[in-house]
Amino acid sequence: MGGESSTRTAPHSGGTGRTPAGGRTGQRLSGLAVALGLVLFLGGFAWGAVVYRPYTVPTSSMTPTIGVGDRVLAQRVDGDEVRRGDVVVFHDRTWADNAPVVKRVVAVGGDTVSCCTHGKLTVNGKQIDEPYLKGGPAEITDFPVVKVPEGRLFLLGDERQGSLDSTAHLQDAARGTVSRADVTARVDAVVWPMKGMLERPSGFAELGELSTPGPLRTIVWLVVAGAVLVLGGAAYGPVATWLGRSRSRNRTEPAGAR
Repeated sequence: MGGESSTRTAPHSGGTGRTPAGGRTGQRLSGLAVALGLVLFLGGFAWGAVVYRPYTVPTSSMTPTIGVGDRVLAQRVDGDEVRRGDVVVFHDRTWADNAPVVKRVVAVGGDTVSCCTHGKLTVNGKQIDEPYLKGGPAEITDFPVVKVPEGRLFLLGDERQGSLDSTAHLQDAARGTVSRADVTARVDAVVWPMKGMLERPSGFAELGELSTPGPLRTIVWLVVAGAVLVLGGAAYGPVATWLGRSRSRNRTEPAGAR
């Protein structure tokens, strides 16, 4: 009949034969992405839980490196792995009853440590540059030369004036030193507030090998990559459906008058 118009649309498949949005290959790849993402995401968290322990630092003795109340991640290590310049967590009953203590290792067994020469800490006769200190110089009252016994460590806080560190225990039998066996972890990063990874101080490099950072960066990348894969794979179906509907609308065309 003249003047009558109709609309022709692209045929739709119906019934049980309808294929999933995006096709079978796309669905399989999205499922694989979600599965792989979950492995990376959960595996990263599991690895981190095994390797690291969180601590909240209750004092200001490590400022400005670590502030009071900062949350840190410390890698579980044996005392034998500790090097000069490391910030470590340890337990020593003469320092604090069963409470973890966070301080910086400035000398190890066999070292001779003293302060100060031109305002700088001296280890084995070498003046140590410590850029992490608040005021630049060692900021510490002079203390006598200490010969660190083998298997022990000499530790200071980065806030030298107010830190109850080895200098506060010089009259003890161990002359302020702590056994390597008392170390439980090495601080790798300040995570709250987000200050990032701690730098290994180069001032101690001439005295011996420095420690290497733990796998925290790798763990973070695994978790982030896993999250991206999970979200991307889960979003594939809805995105493919939306694109399919858009194409279907674009194929709709008006039929001429008959």
